[in-house]
Amino acid sequence: MHIGLIGGIGPAATDFYYRRLIRAFANSKTPLELTIAHADTATLLNNLASDDKAAQAAIFTRLSKRLALAGANCVAITSIAGHFCIDAFKAASPLPAVDMIVEVNQAIAERGLSRVGILGTQTVMETRFYGGVTSAEIIPPGGQDLLDVHQAYVTMAASGVVTEAQRSVFNMAIHRLLKDKGAQAILLGGTDLVLVYDERTSDVPLIDGASIHADAIARLAIG
Repeated sequence: MHIGLIGGIGPAATDFYYRRLIRAFANSKTPLELTIAHADTATLLNNLASDDKAAQAAIFTRLSKRLALAGANCVAITSIAGHFCIDAFKAASPLPAVDMIVEVNQAIAERGLSRVGILGTQTVMETRFYGGVTSAEIIPPGGQDLLDVHQAYVTMAASGVVTEAQRSVFNMAIHRLLKDKGAQAILLGGTDLVLVYDERTSDVPLIDGASIHADAIARLAIG
């Protein structure tokens, strides 16, 4: 199956998906067919801030049509922020979309968790992963922590590089979610958080949305 990715939002996340898919296909000894269409981070963040689902879904649909013309059989958005309009996009897309929210919800249910902290953009945190997790309570950072995490995250996503100051903001928020709010694990609710944390080596229990999503895309495409 030819995979279509909508990438660029941000560049580090796109690179992560690309490398993880290459590895999955190499491990299964299956040829990888993949086309990436570029979306603009600043445009997405502006539409997210104004909750303009129609405008962003139209952009994703246009890119999905381009991917279909390139031979893609499915499409995925390499951005959790970009999933704020996922329902509108799925309704208009010419290709079936692999929905990260659905995949993450299933993964949390399978792990038997009941309280999960979250990091990401302000919208993702405040809406508790767009209300898409039904098996556990999603707990966002409180007060200034939420605003600090949002600012650190969007700056990191746009640049594709994490600074030590940004890393400190994320670590402090995680500490408070685990120690003060009773979170059993932390949902990486922003795909670019792969710049900061690795689920395989972290001392903190993590739910890596980008990894879960990329692996779901691979399973679908490999069959």
